[in-house]
Amino acid sequence: MLGALINAWRVPDLRKKILYTALLLFVYRLGSFIPVPGVNTASFVAEFQRLAGETGVGLLSLLDMFSGGGLSRATVFALNVGPYITASIIIELLAVVIPALEELKKEGPEGRKKMSQYTRYGAVALALIQGYSYAMMFGTAVRPGVMWKLLIVLSMTAGAAFTMWLGDKISEKGIGNGISLIIFAGILSRFPAQLQGVLGMLKQGVGNIALTLVYGVMGLALIVAVIATTEAQRKIPVQYPKRVVGRRVYGGQSTHMPIRLNQAGVIPVIFASSVLAFPQTIGQFIPAISASVNRFIYNAWVYNILYVVLVILFTYFYTGITFNPVEVADNMKKYGGFIPGFRPGRPTAEYLDRVLTRLTFVGAIFLAAIALLPNITGKLTSGSISFGGTGLIIVVGVALDTMKQIEAQLIMRQYEGFLK
Repeated sequence: MLGALINAWRVPDLRKKILYTALLLFVYRLGSFIPVPGVNTASFVAEFQRLAGETGVGLLSLLDMFSGGGLSRATVFALNVGPYITASIIIELLAVVIPALEELKKEGPEGRKKMSQYTRYGAVALALIQGYSYAMMFGTAVRPGVMWKLLIVLSMTAGAAFTMWLGDKISEKGIGNGISLIIFAGILSRFPAQLQGVLGMLKQGVGNIALTLVYGVMGLALIVAVIATTEAQRKIPVQYPKRVVGRRVYGGQSTHMPIRLNQAGVIPVIFASSVLAFPQTIGQFIPAISASVNRFIYNAWVYNILYVVLVILFTYFYTGITFNPVEVADNMKKYGGFIPGFRPGRPTAEYLDRVLTRLTFVGAIFLAAIALLPNITGKLTSGSISFGGTGLIIVVGVALDTMKQIEAQLIMRQYEGFLK
């Protein structure tokens, strides 16, 4: 990995891309410290901690982690790219049930451009709703008056739109996926503060050094497990028959079809968090049900059970969207490919569906387990260590994908140099 970075730095074009990406990420981190107008920051932080303690299930902490601490500091980037991610997932889900959107996805670049526009419009609408929800949620820290609340909502919405623009620019002119890298930078920025908190506890004699070392070893083991799960895949053998054209023989090659253990990535975790945050958002519009929602849904046991169930359900659902066994089997049949021991067409689709279902079950259970780790570690360490599996799987996944993109760029440039 380090060698790939050094080689990339030596290529002028890649060096410019890396510097451009780093500059925009620096701008993003800078915006994460600019407070929204009309908020008493000290009161806001106290109110945030109180509400986080009331929910007591890590929901606000998870949303704050995605925003890189911007939510707990009441900054213009408090919403981060959350509205964009939620909107993109909603559009993907609607494309399954609305034929017009499904056809639009198949129209190539123009169709994807339209879908991207719909996603941005939806993200702005969601940002307005979430911004109002946060303005009402932390009402005691906000200056009285409708205009101040409106200014907070508009500031947060503008911040969400600007982070979307930063993500698009990174994807267009930088290295890696811009939206993922923004989340990556936000999560990673929380780690030094948590490490400092643990070291501070040890200096004061509050913490146990041996227990801290155990947590450290467990953290390293978790990183290895996340990497192994992210890269794990089942290789399905695929055979293509020989074809004789004139005097030449084509095909006859054996290859494999990789099916990842965690096909859906971290999207089910993010979407499950968004769904569980939705009742709280609605509660700000209907104060009469706010107390009941907080008492029932955000009870620790109820929340954790709902969280696990939603993560598993969304893992299956999103995997079904990204990998359709029937379409894959039809494409294989179209090009003459087959899986040894299974006839092309329906038998192949049924076999792929069985394999995908089993792999998805294991991946979903692992994803649900590590999604609960921030809550578990937070309880065991009294909140001093909450950098759990959700953050790790995002950080590891984004880092691996970015390095793969850098290596692909290096290989492409080496081939260009060879051909020249």
